[in-house]
Amino acid sequence: MSSQAGQNTEVHVEPVGPFQTNAFFLRKKGSDEVIIIDPGDEADYLIDLVETREWKPVAILNTHAHIDHMGAVQGMKARFSIPFYLHRSEVPVLENTPRSARNWGIPVSEVPEVDHFVEDNEILDLAGLTLKVLFTPGHTPGGASYLTNGRVFGGDCLFFGSIGRTDFPGGDTRTLMDSLRTRFLSLPDETVVHCGHGPDTTIGREREQNPFLTEM
Repeated sequence: MSSQAGQNTEVHVEPVGPFQTNAFFLRKKGSDEVIIIDPGDEADYLIDLVETREWKPVAILNTHAHIDHMGAVQGMKARFSIPFYLHRSEVPVLENTPRSARNWGIPVSEVPEVDHFVEDNEILDLAGLTLKVLFTPGHTPGGASYLTNGRVFGGDCLFFGSIGRTDFPGGDTRTLMDSLRTRFLSLPDETVVHCGHGPDTTIGREREQNPFLTEM
């Protein structure tokens, strides 16, 4: 499924794996270069999708390193020889990938090497697009969101009508609420939120109707 809610960007989303994690493909309109965000599972399927559409991947950006967002990273990184981006504070979660995979009964290959550690407010110029990194911890200690052209890719921080869990190791409710207040709710109401699971939403919709946010 594709979304065209930005003036010069296109987003294709593929829910993959047992947790139906949204894998995103972001590109500038008219360009064949594509940024992959949170390829969580079904690497062969996602690779075939890229090759069938004749896209040219330039990077993999992850919002965080939970296993349901990581399962296809190594396969796609190796197939397309592209760098993998993650926040440094997420390394403990990344290193726990094999144990997490065993606990959930999910097959996983090797832990991917991080090629670029993103930093808060860093500007990334990729595939003809400019993305701003927002450090958004709470769901995990090193959560990062990516803002571009009226869109924010927020991983599991904010959902349609809900927010991310904080009961996994490294999660913290107060920290997540602070991230939501200072980084998400500071964005314009029309900003599209591409969630890690489920449908897109907007900042305005969640500001007005999300029961976790309405009293902020």
